[in-house]
Amino acid sequence: MISLHSYLLFIGAVVVLCLVPGPDMAYMLARTIAQGRRAGLMAAIGINAGGYFHVTAAVLGLSAVLAASSTAFTAVKLTGACYLIWIGIRTITSRSAKSPDSGPPRPVASYSRIFWEGFLSDALNPKVAVFFLAFLPQFVNRASDVSVPMQLLFLGVSCNVIAIGINVALVALAGTATRAIRANNTWKIWLNKLVGGLFIALGLRLAGEKL
Repeated sequence: MISLHSYLLFIGAVVVLCLVPGPDMAYMLARTIAQGRRAGLMAAIGINAGGYFHVTAAVLGLSAVLAASSTAFTAVKLTGACYLIWIGIRTITSRSAKSPDSGPPRPVASYSRIFWEGFLSDALNPKVAVFFLAFLPQFVNRASDVSVPMQLLFLGVSCNVIAIGINVALVALAGTATRAIRANNTWKIWLNKLVGGLFIALGLRLAGEKL
């Protein structure tokens, strides 16, 4: 199996990587700021589920196909970019982003929708697939009696367990720090527009990324 020294190095690397800002963190914190901790938690769970999707793909070798084929990479990349842009447009045009005169504001999105948006945001990001493919094998012990796929699975699950813990902590901090903003209806309207614009920017950024 993987040595304790290698596993501790792996954990340290995962913690650092989880704290680096990216599209998933931006989505999770944006939902937290706009709708509170519960929304942020659902986004974190959805993103984490997307992480398990990538772990499964890495173990089965699907990520290798994605990394080797520029056509497949581009197709997944553009699908993910279009999805993020669509989320942004829906957020900006949602009823809660309109004038207070239009009636009581409704939540920007249901919790189930936030979960699936978080899941698809992560699952449709080919950079995450390539990351798992490139990162996990570095810590595999090929001399071990445990098969390489099982070691990859163990590392992938460990990575996602660490990630969900960090993300839940970030959601709790962001939810507490921005409670006053959500209590002000005028700020909330502009915040929704800002969040929508962020999603659109993330989609455009993803569309321009290369393998």
